[in-house]
Amino acid sequence: QVQLVDSGGGLVQAGGSLRLSCVASGRTFSSAAMGWFRQAPGKERECVAAITRSGGITYYADSVKGRFTISRDNAKNTVYLQMNSLNPEDTAVYYCAARPTSAEYNYFYQPNQYGYWGQGTQVTVSS
Repeated sequence: QVQLVDSGGGLVQAGGSLRLSCVASGRTFSSAAMGWFRQAPGKERECVAAITRSGGITYYADSVKGRFTISRDNAKNTVYLQMNSLNPEDTAVYYCAARPTSAEYNYFYQPNQYGYWGQGTQVTVSS
């Protein structure tokens, strides 16, 4: 069982930055691929970034490439999402997700590939 707690959201002006954190409970964090998703009102949940168990391979949605960075610290059971150059289109509830896996080099970017979710943290970018 994995429990995830997201934090770090807030209100920021366009062009600003935020860093989201997701702390996982349990001893399986280092065995889990992780992802950050977002969901805006009326839209489907989409993956913005994903990372393999060791952190060696990452994935980014085209819409955030070059602006967002996903990273993890397995010693702290934490995954981060550094978000720079934010724009109003980034406004959404952001969720972290975990998928325990034996695959060391795989990341996952579909919501139905993840079994554990954080509670979400609101990010609002004003113009």
